[in-house]
Amino acid sequence: MIRNILYTCMLALCLLPGTADAAGYNIPDSVVRTHFTFYMDNPRHLDQADSVLTGTRQQLIELLGDSLSYNAKVYVLEDLQAFEMLIRGLFPDWGAAAAFPQRGLIAIKSPDKFNIRKPLNQLLAHEYTHLAVADMAGINRVPRWFDEGMAMFISTEWGWSDNLAMGRVGVFGDFIPLMEIEQVNRFGEGKAHVAYSQSYLAVKYMVDNYGKGSLSRFLREIGRGRKVDAALTTATGSNFLEFQEEFNQHLAKQFNLITVFMDTMVLWLGLAVIVVIGAFMRYRKKRSYYKKWEEEEKLHSTDFDYGDPDNPETTDDDGESWRS
Repeated sequence: MIRNILYTCMLALCLLPGTADAAGYNIPDSVVRTHFTFYMDNPRHLDQADSVLTGTRQQLIELLGDSLSYNAKVYVLEDLQAFEMLIRGLFPDWGAAAAFPQRGLIAIKSPDKFNIRKPLNQLLAHEYTHLAVADMAGINRVPRWFDEGMAMFISTEWGWSDNLAMGRVGVFGDFIPLMEIEQVNRFGEGKAHVAYSQSYLAVKYMVDNYGKGSLSRFLREIGRGRKVDAALTTATGSNFLEFQEEFNQHLAKQFNLITVFMDTMVLWLGLAVIVVIGAFMRYRKKRSYYKKWEEEEKLHSTDFDYGDPDNPETTDDDGESWRS
């Protein structure tokens, strides 16, 4: 707790709301809500962010059994230099958001200015989960795979691209060992994507096979100062090496050449259906235009002889004496 207080004091000195720090970067004015203090360049995100984070907080309280009584600071910034100053350069180029549990804050690039690739709601839930996990662990370090997996699990980030990324590495069995995920900030964007996806799957594997209670049991053991090996044994009945082996077998069954083929086939089938529907809609639209043009041509025609549709000019059935 003393470390947290020191970090908070340092942050307060460097980042006074509504003022510029020594380098001249402006930080938005603070808006204080019940459990969060927001610093947002665009206030239109405020209510949405507060609602998402409040819901995420309640979900985590129920899942982990922790009070989460602290007030978190949430920054959503449009100024890249201000963002980088806030995170102190501790960030890979491909990242869009970061959490700093020791300082009790979340920093996110504004979706109004940057292509953050994920909805703001997901990023908020993801980063706040990091704060909650760290709060429960106290001064003890949580494995990166569990930390990132929990964040993705709570923010429900799994999507088609994650499935394809895992399928590609599954073809060669080139899965990343869980302990290697500790270095994810040094990975390139592609490998980092796989690392995050595997982290999510590891946490989901725990939930599916050992129940949601395994997550809180693991974190409580880490909070008591237990090593990962002992904490996993308490949570799942398997030590780390045994858990890694179980998880590898699970990945090999779920992601292999057959699953990649099926996913790719479904993808192309879906694209084909979209193309067919698009072509049909264009055909209908063109047809409606043709009918409209035909009607307009009738109304604007200079030939009013409708006597014989096959030979309109040879049959004088309307008394067109002026033709002779």
